[in-house]
Amino acid sequence: MIAFLTLEIHIEAAQSLKDRRQVVRSLKDKLRASFNIAVAELDAAELWNRATIGVVSISTSRDYLDGLMKNVENAATRIANNSGAEIADSFVEFI
Repeated sequence: MIAFLTLEIHIEAAQSLKDRRQVVRSLKDKLRASFNIAVAELDAAELWNRATIGVVSISTSRDYLDGLMKNVENAATRIANNSGAEIADSFVEFI
């Protein structure tokens, strides 16, 4: 089973693409270090105050993946808030 978490991020503090990149890179690096997941930025960097992050994990247990994605979402919310951003929307898909 594959779990795919999509995080829509609003970066209020970003005044340039450099600010946006710093917040996104920090979020991705911290999530990778804390969880056994793959993390990638999904959208183009056209808007400096918005970003979409994708998180993927694979397991034989749907319950494990569900709990993992909830923990990742909570951690992402905490990391984003500390970086001057917020999670505007999130959703999980299971394949």
